[in-house]
Amino acid sequence: MIRLALFQPDIAGNVGAVLRTAACLGVAVDLIEPMGFAWDDKRVRRAVMDYFDHVQVTRHADWDAFLATVGQSRLVVMAARGSVPVADAGFRPDDIILMGSESAGAPAFVHERADLRVRIPIRPGLRSLNLSVAAAIAAAEALRQTGTSPG
Repeated sequence: MIRLALFQPDIAGNVGAVLRTAACLGVAVDLIEPMGFAWDDKRVRRAVMDYFDHVQVTRHADWDAFLATVGQSRLVVMAARGSVPVADAGFRPDDIILMGSESAGAPAFVHERADLRVRIPIRPGLRSLNLSVAAAIAAAEALRQTGTSPG
């Protein structure tokens, strides 16, 4: 199963939006702490709405705790300067798509562990997409490429 991992996310509303997207697409979500907000923040619930019971969420105390769950899965890091466009990524059904934090992205040690660094092409001069939008694009493309889209 495709998984989305969020590395130390900063914005509760983005996490809620990712959880809602994951529920709809049938992908699991890994949250790598610390997060920039309390887990019971009402902004998470507001964004995820009543979809919370439809998504598999695993919280990890830190990077090492998360790595202990990766197993044989490939770690695909989404990065503004990733080397492979998302359409050419060659996703696999057990890939873990990792998004860095909104404020700092993914640190060097995360990039060093990545099996693949992928980017979503955007117009020159613009920095990046919103985290939840980028996660949705990456997850949808991974499901399309692997033939595992819901429905």
